Amino acid sequence: MNDNLESFDVLIVGGGAVGLTLALALVQSARGIRVGLVDRRPLSAPRDARASAIAAGVRRVFDALGVWPGMLSASQPISAMRITDSGEGDISRPLFLAFDGDVVPGEPFAHMVPNSISGQALLEAIAGKIEVIAPATITGFVTEGNAGRLTLADGRVLAAPLVVAADGGQSVLRGMAGIGVTGHDYRQTGLVTTIAHELPHDGIAYEHFRPAGPFASLPLPGNRSSLVWTERTDDARRFLAMDDNTLAAEIEAVMGSTLGAVTLEEKLQGFPLRLQIARDFVAPRLALVGDAAHVVHPIAGQGLNLGLKDVAALAEVVVDAIRLGLDHGSDDVLGRYQAWRRLDTAGMAAMTDTLNRLFSNDVAPVRAIRDFGLGLVDRAGPVKAALIRTASGISGKGPKLLSGLPI
Repeated sequence: MNDNLESFDVLIVGGGAVGLTLALALVQSARGIRVGLVDRRPLSAPRDARASAIAAGVRRVFDALGVWPGMLSASQPISAMRITDSGEGDISRPLFLAFDGDVVPGEPFAHMVPNSISGQALLEAIAGKIEVIAPATITGFVTEGNAGRLTLADGRVLAAPLVVAADGGQSVLRGMAGIGVTGHDYRQTGLVTTIAHELPHDGIAYEHFRPAGPFASLPLPGNRSSLVWTERTDDARRFLAMDDNTLAAEIEAVMGSTLGAVTLEEKLQGFPLRLQIARDFVAPRLALVGDAAHVVHPIAGQGLNLGLKDVAALAEVVVDAIRLGLDHGSDDVLGRYQAWRRLDTAGMAAMTDTLNRLFSNDVAPVRAIRDFGLGLVDRAGPVKAALIRTASGISGKGPKLLSGLPI
């Protein structure tokens, strides 16, 4: 008998928004379940000024779990989107596509929520309901009988019928389970910062397609916006080396002074961009969620939203199995989760990959075709409505949490 063995019903590795939301969904829906959350760092809300676009369908997950009120007061609804296009050296920024109004009456298609606020709301909701093992380093993962076992650097062994990898794109657990990935490097860098600006944004999000990639300005409370843009990696290094005043002037120029004078609120950060999809979302006693399962281009702002859709699907199949007295970490249960999420993930990966290839260039014939296509979509009401419903994550089918219903 191993005196260092601790047993749980579910072990979640990774204390980001996806891991925390899954832990909350499980303890709220399955009474008496013992959930352990393991992270290599002390568990705390993010301390940077970054924010995430929470699509309407995913917002309903937070609503169903009771944490949305704690996020809403600090969030900014996106009431409209303006999409423009230009080539190298172009002065004008013609508008080709605009989305206005709610995705359904009274419901914006997305909200911008500061990561610190969403993280704090989730931490408060799970306080005292799960067991946190952090900071902790995982040195091994094996499957023995009806349990997955994690070995920690301090000698402890944690066991559960189901282990969940929510530990990011460089997932340690995914590697230990021998799950490979497929994809490619975009040779692009995603640049992220928060700005204050002179003029109000009126809740409008702007996405400007440039030869190097999209430049998105996403509204935050007050005269502030979150910027997420794509640059060729060599050019990104130049932006990252700029002093704040020079960078603010560059940003204002790229934005066409749409929001007036700009000042930086946080240091510019850069992240290499790649498409990466796990060859399997499950292995014996293991499920992958969030970036551990899939990393897509940020062109459509769907990264976190995809991860929270994983949470809604996995929580539902696990809770259903527990209520029926079944083994919630069995191949059959995990197979249902994988089947539920593979198609949606593949579709979103293909869409973001295609959009990036289509818009990250300055080839005149390609630009003419894409701009003509955007114009057609803008004038085709039903097509535009269908696109915005897809992007907002609203569907008549899918996990209960995505419809705002408890599991």
